[in-house]
Amino acid sequence: MTQITIEVSGGVRRVTLNRPDQLNAITMQMHAELEAAFDAFAAACDEHICLVTGAGRAFCAGTDLKEAASSGNRAYPAHGYAGLIERFDCPKPFVALVNGLALGGGFELALACDLILAAESARFGLPEPLVGAVALGGGLHRLARQAPLKQAMGMILSAQPVSADDGFRMGFVTEVVPDGELDAAAARWCAALLRGSPVSLRASKAIVQSGLAEPDVAAAMRAQPDMQAFRDWRGSNDAREGPRAFAEKRPPQWTGD
Repeated sequence: MTQITIEVSGGVRRVTLNRPDQLNAITMQMHAELEAAFDAFAAACDEHICLVTGAGRAFCAGTDLKEAASSGNRAYPAHGYAGLIERFDCPKPFVALVNGLALGGGFELALACDLILAAESARFGLPEPLVGAVALGGGLHRLARQAPLKQAMGMILSAQPVSADDGFRMGFVTEVVPDGELDAAAARWCAALLRGSPVSLRASKAIVQSGLAEPDVAAAMRAQPDMQAFRDWRGSNDAREGPRAFAEKRPPQWTGD
């Protein structure tokens, strides 16, 4: 039985965690299904954005602790927890649509996305210490980089969840929308992203990620021309099409290569 659903339309893949009665808690089967779904997205030349969300009233409550306690099997897929936490080789944008609770591994899954759109009722937290665990799925590192350190440490050490508005104030949430308007916000953001060249989107994400590993902006800019993403963009059809379309006063026809 599948534990996720997949929809693809107009260059956008939507992956929905589909265990609503268990708050979309992640099982070993779901790990494998997510890995396969994200692999397919990464390989598809006609898919440019991946939306990740949850069915029902939760985005994802993290690991299915009942299964973990009974099986003891904690081996994750090749790209880490939920098939996304260690997917450092995919330059396409991932967008989390957080419709409710995003706790533990669920919060780590959202933090691994490039944008987080959250409904007003969404809640975010890393409650691992309450069950004697540690948030080792990237949550400790990403939260400390995406939010002010003292506020991030407050969340991490207290295990207390925060609201969507608090997440926006802290800087790890991109936009907060009223409950029931998350899909409309997703459509708006996808339309905005798809106006640009897919090659430019991929290059921009990859260059940001590579640049963050450099000690300062000057070093990042010096390293830029040697980045594979930069070279791919520089030699792409889209890089030629953009200026040509502007000069000819017509909409660009992106080919994504």
